[in-house]
Amino acid sequence: MKAMILAAGRGERLRPLTDTTPKPLLCVAGKALIVWHLERLAAAGWREVIINHAHLGQQIEAALGDGSTFGLHIVYSPEPVGALETAGGIAAALPLLGEQPFLAVNGDIWCDWNLSRARRLAQAHDQRLAHLVLVDNPPHHPGGDFGLQAGRVCSALAGRSGALTYAGIGVFWPAFFAEVTRGTVMKLRPLLDAGIARGIVSGERHDGRWVDVGTPERLAELDRELAQAHASPALL
Repeated sequence: MKAMILAAGRGERLRPLTDTTPKPLLCVAGKALIVWHLERLAAAGWREVIINHAHLGQQIEAALGDGSTFGLHIVYSPEPVGALETAGGIAAALPLLGEQPFLAVNGDIWCDWNLSRARRLAQAHDQRLAHLVLVDNPPHHPGGDFGLQAGRVCSALAGRSGALTYAGIGVFWPAFFAEVTRGTVMKLRPLLDAGIARGIVSGERHDGRWVDVGTPERLAELDRELAQAHASPALL
């Protein structure tokens, strides 16, 4: 099973930090955000990782190389200036991802979700083509994104009590992106809404630690938290 780290975003809300450094290379507790992902993937048994990039993408390739430092094999999926958004970026990388289900993780989050679950989810034989990890709504996104009913993601609860936020972690089957033309700029939400209507999107609530590192303040807060927890590996 392969994993894809989505690392093509411009990081507008993190400017001026991202004017000279791509968002995934911003550091917390002495490590780039994307390195936290790579180390956790390697520890969970992954070996093949695809990373898309656009803004200052060559810095990402220079920093991570072929992935051998992390016990991984990294292949890059470059995108044009402005990037292709999440669905467009994944669709462009499908030839690299292959025909099996894959894990997709946003490069600008920090989360302690058990990555090993992705493999078990990928082995399920049912009608799903996507499985989302959802979390409690953070203060900056109080309305949430979706509801969760009997293991299926629904749109009806969005903005209401019981709504949850998409964590930026999901297991996807390539067929979920089959109708997205390569090179198309497309967000993930329209595909998810269509998939939810078809009943092919399952999900789960993660009650552990999750941070959307979208602003300098949240980046600094996570840096302090992880630095304080450094002496307690179980917290990381």
